[in-house]
Amino acid sequence: MLTIGDFARWGQVSVRMLRHYDALGLLVPARVDQWTGYRLYDAEQLSRLNRLVALKDLGFSLAEIGPILDASISAEELRGMLLLRRTQVEEAIEADRARLRAIERRLRTIAKEDTMSDLQFTEKPLPSIRIHQRTATVAGQAEIAATIGPIFEELMTAGATLGYPDHGQVAWYGDGGEPMEIGAGVPAIDGLPPIPGTEPAELEAADRAVVTVHHGDMETIADTWQALHRYLGAQGLSPAGRCREVYHQTPLDRPDDWVTELQQPVA
Repeated sequence: MLTIGDFARWGQVSVRMLRHYDALGLLVPARVDQWTGYRLYDAEQLSRLNRLVALKDLGFSLAEIGPILDASISAEELRGMLLLRRTQVEEAIEADRARLRAIERRLRTIAKEDTMSDLQFTEKPLPSIRIHQRTATVAGQAEIAATIGPIFEELMTAGATLGYPDHGQVAWYGDGGEPMEIGAGVPAIDGLPPIPGTEPAELEAADRAVVTVHHGDMETIADTWQALHRYLGAQGLSPAGRCREVYHQTPLDRPDDWVTELQQPVA
């Protein structure tokens, strides 16, 4: 038999919690000394304690745990529940990390508002471009990166096997309404077959567009787009048509070396 202190130590819980579980009838001592009142536990009760703590960590209330324990849940069933809960916790952690990254990006954007930008803005016409593309519809701006990133990875992987260059890819975005249509593609090259899973399309020409160049990874490209649109406002210009991103340098192992041209048709 184990004293309550030893049982708590081997079960990795506090003595106070064991007394609480006893009071609720969830884990009653194997024996209570009639003279001293000391609680004594059988080592076999560690199995019930392990299940109790695991179910508690899964989010079950103590009122719900009793009937589950009494139903003699198997180790395999409990393992399955814990694996599912682990996946849920991992997803929640990743969502929190994504929110933290978004907050950090927003803070960087705000910090740049009072600094001089070294971006150069140029006005030029845009030619039409024949592309092999894949399209998607997103509910809002926040979904763009998670949607278009995997599309580009698939295009670049499949394109490389067919002889397409590792640069020159194009992304285009709708007018900003919700839902928003977006697309990613590679310029069509005579003599090369279309990339499987793509459709032929043509990005329309624009007589006037304001362009600038973004250096670095996609984490900060929204800052450059904001600067471009502030420039448009200062010049009395308005967006007119789908904007584009043309990726001139995209070394997958060096995102800081990416070079992306932002193109916004204007009126």
